[in-house]
Amino acid sequence: MTVAQERTTSQVTTSIGHPLEPLTPEEIKAAVSIVKTEKALTGSFRFATVTLKEPEKQRVLSFCPGDPISREVFMILLDNATATTYEAVVSLDEPRLVSWDPIPGVQPPIMLDEFVACEAAVKACPEFQSAIAKRGITNPDLVMIDPWSAGHYGIADEEGVRLSRALCWVKANPTDNGYARPIEGVIPVVDLNKMEVIRVEDYGVVPLPPKDGNYTPEYVKNYRQDLKPLEIVQPEGPSYAVDGHEISWQKWKVRVGFTPREGLVLYNVTYTDKGEDRPIFYRASLAEMTVPYGDPQPNHYRKNAFDVGEYGIGSLANSLKLGCDCLGVIHYFDAFITDSRGEVAQIENAICLHEEDFGILWKHVDWRTEQTEVRRSRRLVISFIATVGNYEYGFYWYFYQDGTIQYEVKLTGMVSTAAVMPGEVPKYGTLVAPQLNAPIHQHIFNVRMDINVDGQNNSVYEVDIVPEEDEHNPYGNAFYAQSTLLPTEKAAQRLIDPMKGRHWKVVNPSKTNAMGYPTAYKLMPGENTLPLARPSASVINRATYMTQHLWVTPYSADEKYPAGDYPNQHPGGVGLPQWTDADRSVEDTDIVVWYTFAHSHSPRAEDWPVMPVGTIGFMLKPLNFFDENPANDVPPSVSRHSCCG
Repeated sequence: MTVAQERTTSQVTTSIGHPLEPLTPEEIKAAVSIVKTEKALTGSFRFATVTLKEPEKQRVLSFCPGDPISREVFMILLDNATATTYEAVVSLDEPRLVSWDPIPGVQPPIMLDEFVACEAAVKACPEFQSAIAKRGITNPDLVMIDPWSAGHYGIADEEGVRLSRALCWVKANPTDNGYARPIEGVIPVVDLNKMEVIRVEDYGVVPLPPKDGNYTPEYVKNYRQDLKPLEIVQPEGPSYAVDGHEISWQKWKVRVGFTPREGLVLYNVTYTDKGEDRPIFYRASLAEMTVPYGDPQPNHYRKNAFDVGEYGIGSLANSLKLGCDCLGVIHYFDAFITDSRGEVAQIENAICLHEEDFGILWKHVDWRTEQTEVRRSRRLVISFIATVGNYEYGFYWYFYQDGTIQYEVKLTGMVSTAAVMPGEVPKYGTLVAPQLNAPIHQHIFNVRMDINVDGQNNSVYEVDIVPEEDEHNPYGNAFYAQSTLLPTEKAAQRLIDPMKGRHWKVVNPSKTNAMGYPTAYKLMPGENTLPLARPSASVINRATYMTQHLWVTPYSADEKYPAGDYPNQHPGGVGLPQWTDADRSVEDTDIVVWYTFAHSHSPRAEDWPVMPVGTIGFMLKPLNFFDENPANDVPPSVSRHSCCG
């Protein structure tokens, strides 16, 4: 890293080359120590979030190497003793506690070590032991518990109580796949502040499903024998370069960060064109995801998880392994967060960076001259994978040589299972094994993109492909791309329409390409649908962002999460629906584009015991951003196998 500044405080010496470099372990320790000392914190305090307080956007955009860098830390803390949430800001430069504010009526996300303590509390509960004994389970040590968020259903005695509804399974032995045997109908409800079971809901005995669902080498013995090695080799190394957390590849520059809530964050994405680094977006991340289930039965209707806001998808990131999660020449970035006691927790290999072949980039055969030109496409991949209980999510940003950006989510892991009576065929799910039901559900994602196409002042247009009116269409064949400006926040709440080839373009009205078109990027929807819960459902009130595929807001540093800052047990009405109620102008200004996309999962037998990967996402493509194909200068492939060039 090029060192821009050497800075010493009483706690830590650190070398930081850019204002958006993630916090180092030393900075995290120093910040936690400052708060503990200045507020004389007792052992009842938990640290839900410790992350970089990002500097003002304009300060970052105007930063030059060698400029002074100010470092602040943002924290969310929970006092279990008083059930009070606090937000704190610490200055590492001075060093001191800058602010300490109680935030009434909210619940921070459920923390990873709360999962462990919750499981122990449930297993030790006599009422729970009695409930599972009725089902023939005598060894609580074999019980497997996933603490799910409780949501908000207007139940008076739940108000203000930090809750988890613990879903339970049982293993046949310590290495068994517990998800094969749900303990149906038994739901312990836990006060996470007191770490006590406050009630055990029992909806009646359902027999345990009879069949194992194991998938590991310990159990699977007859592997395929006809696979030959497939090697990915880059004898001269990769084409990218890494300086701290800034990546340079081909004509792309991207800075990566990581937060416990969002996981991977991208900053300052630019593409070099004719010697100029042209900006595309300032910041982009997964801002929220919601997983609503479709079973209305008493023991299932509360299953809906906000995996970003209620758990922190970044804190659940995997340590990735070469040859398994990533192939080729890999550069890894570690992530540093804290456990709930403020101790530094390192996630080794949290972010994977590599490049990969992606088939044909472009090709043409001139049959007159018999000349063939073809170029191979290569893309840069920046990714992380998180495990949320039973489910795995892989999050991938792809950058292509022609200026295209793609975001993709890969879904795999285990379906969340339920047991049914012998002979029962579930209406709201699929039998994946005898008496084992995989309930129907959705995965709904929202990506927040602080768009800066060729600069900060942008406008958004909706583009539909429409047939020409009869008076101008004598042969009935004419159609064209119709662009409609979305000038305000409410006008910019839009749905996809694949029958019209609908996409949206983000335009810089003050910049043009060689043909006089305003420079733009277009957002191209992929697979998508709408939430299937009724408008009156609790999950819709809490995640109203799901009801529109496109939202556009004027940039505000405080507007970060579409379902609000604290969705855990919140009744809703905050975030995007609250902000956009003002119907602010989003024309020719600094804007944020929020894109929602949904995968409806009706499980199938082939999803058990481990789901093959499914994918969903969207693309951002240059639209008259360049004067011509920017990948014209990609050289022909050169290798001992090459036949082109």
